[in-house]
Amino acid sequence: MNPLQNVKTLIESKLEDSQVLVSDMTGTLDHLEILVVSDVFKGKMLIDQHQMVMDILKEELQERIHAVKIKTMTKEKYNQTQG
Repeated sequence: MNPLQNVKTLIESKLEDSQVLVSDMTGTLDHLEILVVSDVFKGKMLIDQHQMVMDILKEELQERIHAVKIKTMTKEKYNQTQG
């Protein structure tokens, strides 16, 4: 499994009913942009949403990922941005 798929699978396994999109920003697989859509973020401040994702990626950040850009939103917010 490639590193991007590993990150996607890891987040989806830890956050209930989440949809995750992982992009490689530099072509080196260590600078990632991650979009996480899940209703577990409802009512949570943005910093708390990002911390939830960072906690999941803790080991990856120590070993493989140099930089990460995170975007989180609820399903409702995501649907509004797509419409």
